[in-house]
Amino acid sequence: MERVDVIKWIATVVQLIGYALTGMNIVPWNIAAFVIGIVLWFVVGFMWRDRALMVVHIGAFVALIAGYLNS
Repeated sequence: MERVDVIKWIATVVQLIGYALTGMNIVPWNIAAFVIGIVLWFVVGFMWRDRALMVVHIGAFVALIAGYLNS
């Protein structure tokens, strides 16, 4: 398995954990999981040279942090 595949699967699992923590209203651990997942998916986008993947995760990061700071 290539390094990018390992990172991709770790990012996916971490994101799913973030969703589960959100569903159980476990804050701020859900935010931490999402930030880690977003960063890892950004890294995957960088490794693939996929600008769309990078942009969507930059947007997700900004939205997540803005929402957290406004709560």
